[in-house]
Amino acid sequence: MAVVDSPQPDTHPLIERIPPIVDVDAHLVEPPGIWVDRLPAKYRDVGPRIELLPPGTPILQGGGYIEAPGTEGDPVAWWHYEDHLYSVKRLIAAAGYPAEEITLDGVTFEQMRPGCWQQQARLDDMTLNGVEAQLCFPNYPRFAGQIFLRGQDRELAKLCVEAYNDWMVDEWCAGTGGRLIPLCLVPLWDGELAAAEVRRNAARGVRAVAFSEIPAYLGLPSIHSGHWDPFFRACEETGTVVCMHIGSGTRTPHTSDDSPAAVDATIIFGNSVASLTDYLLSGVLVRFPGLKLMYAEAQIGWLPYLLERVDDVWETHKGWSDSKAHCPEPPSTYYRTNVYSCFFKDPVGVRMLDVVGEDNVMFETDYPHQDGTFPHSRRAAAEQFGHLDDRLVRKLARGNAIALFGLDLEP
Repeated sequence: MAVVDSPQPDTHPLIERIPPIVDVDAHLVEPPGIWVDRLPAKYRDVGPRIELLPPGTPILQGGGYIEAPGTEGDPVAWWHYEDHLYSVKRLIAAAGYPAEEITLDGVTFEQMRPGCWQQQARLDDMTLNGVEAQLCFPNYPRFAGQIFLRGQDRELAKLCVEAYNDWMVDEWCAGTGGRLIPLCLVPLWDGELAAAEVRRNAARGVRAVAFSEIPAYLGLPSIHSGHWDPFFRACEETGTVVCMHIGSGTRTPHTSDDSPAAVDATIIFGNSVASLTDYLLSGVLVRFPGLKLMYAEAQIGWLPYLLERVDDVWETHKGWSDSKAHCPEPPSTYYRTNVYSCFFKDPVGVRMLDVVGEDNVMFETDYPHQDGTFPHSRRAAAEQFGHLDDRLVRKLARGNAIALFGLDLEP
């Protein structure tokens, strides 16, 4: 079935109350030339590059894919980086396809909607979807650039991070009048290098950086260790928001080897629960009171109970749990001033907005992933919060995002 190029106009009695959306969680399908066009010649045969090879049979395991090309079938696009191979899948280029056709099968760039990877086509799809501005997380490098953490050649990995960021600023977002908002990566294997890359990009106007929600899951020092303080300091001083997407810890919640993938897909927000608890009790937000954290695609309905529970543990279990060792105020205090979460399918969370906090949440679309609401994002917004007063509708759809990232847009 062909992609949907001209969907029927959305109808909902409240849809006209939804202003142009500022979307703080969409995704890229990285174009083939990002690294080939920017890496030194000696690295072009080992850096990330696309080859067309027969499809394999990917297995999703622990938040990553185990796969290799097959021996027959029409070629699909494969990313190669050192000894790692990854096929571009319909699942991550799902925009415009019906649910029954969205699988883990590999595709070519010609078989996906152009807005997945072409700038002008993306802007056109944003307009079609009622989105004025959009921040895009990566796909192939993983949501926090973890693919480069596994690189054997650290110099190459650093160059790959820098090349991605240069492309993000100079090509993907350039010339769009602020409609595409840059989100950059950092070298995850070194806190000082990460800080330097934050400062390099902040100097050219970038105010968002992707980071792992749980670095320890990647074999890195935890946020409790102090290792990341130079990175957090650089983010605070430059006004750079630390953006953490579900799955950016790579290891995702998993109940058993024989449970269906639907179990993992349902409980994946559990990593965000763990991550936020880490930050609230770690002292990071005490040492860096100006640091801003954003949780992407985590939804918001889980927040009221977590905030209630962490405050109770802070007081009830202070005698043995070290709850107050680095946290002089009730932990929820730091949530109110420093933490933002995104949603696109969470009417339950909207009903608890008084506890979640009207200043702490933002709408997203997740384009072009299967879970996303394209091309009906305004309708999804209307269904979930179109009944609220105009002030709240504007805050959720765009105002909070504009304030958080300092965007030059009408609030």
